[in-house]
Amino acid sequence: MPCGRRATGADPVDIVSRLRAAGCVFAEEEAALLSEAPADALDALVERRVAGEPLEHLLGWVLFDGLRVPLDPGVFIPRQRTEFLVELAAPLLSAGSVALDLCCGCGAVGAALLARVPGLVLHAADIDPAAVACASRSLPDVHLGSLFDALPDDLRGTLDVIAVNAPYVPTGSIALMPREARDHEPLLALDGGADGVRYHREIAEAAPRWLRPGGHLLIETSQSQAPLTMAAFTAAGFASRLHEDDDRYATVVSGQLRS
Repeated sequence: MPCGRRATGADPVDIVSRLRAAGCVFAEEEAALLSEAPADALDALVERRVAGEPLEHLLGWVLFDGLRVPLDPGVFIPRQRTEFLVELAAPLLSAGSVALDLCCGCGAVGAALLARVPGLVLHAADIDPAAVACASRSLPDVHLGSLFDALPDDLRGTLDVIAVNAPYVPTGSIALMPREARDHEPLLALDGGADGVRYHREIAEAAPRWLRPGGHLLIETSQSQAPLTMAAFTAAGFASRLHEDDDRYATVVSGQLRS
């Protein structure tokens, strides 16, 4: 919730007070993180936070699965619930495995998988040039384009795991999202079509051509949309499985390509 008061001075107590007045629930923690910035930049950063800019965009990084992943303004901010996707995908991989972080955004999922699986061969792809530029700071092979069209043909049939956090907010629900998301994250990273699973259907249909026999597809979804995501997996020939983490409000559907 933006607040019209200006942040002046670098007194820690004053910064916390102003952040709390602006509606920041974790004002103390945010003040400590912002205070890592050079003193001559701190006032401006606090003012921008009070005005409603996301903390992660101001810091230039997001904490994800224990990593500080570089994050540029205007790029989708990965949610903590997406760590569940990483936790499910990582045990399916080992040194030499080939994985794809599809709709990668800043590359947080890919960076976390690389940290968890030494020797992993990781590719990533996104349609947003700003996201690709950002992810390229963390990942070795990031491709620009729409879904699988971004990938080189020689990856067909080679992927062991495809981990996906595609947009899944229904178009009609975008207006109900917090202002930080609506005002500072790209619409193309949020809008999943009329029912939110447009991209899940497209990805599930195309994935078998890119997975090796026995490979796995994992897609983050919501609890309410999970039946639609599972139906997309079934239509594409996958035996789907639902995974839920109630503590993080995280839902993932996975499927394995038949050998």
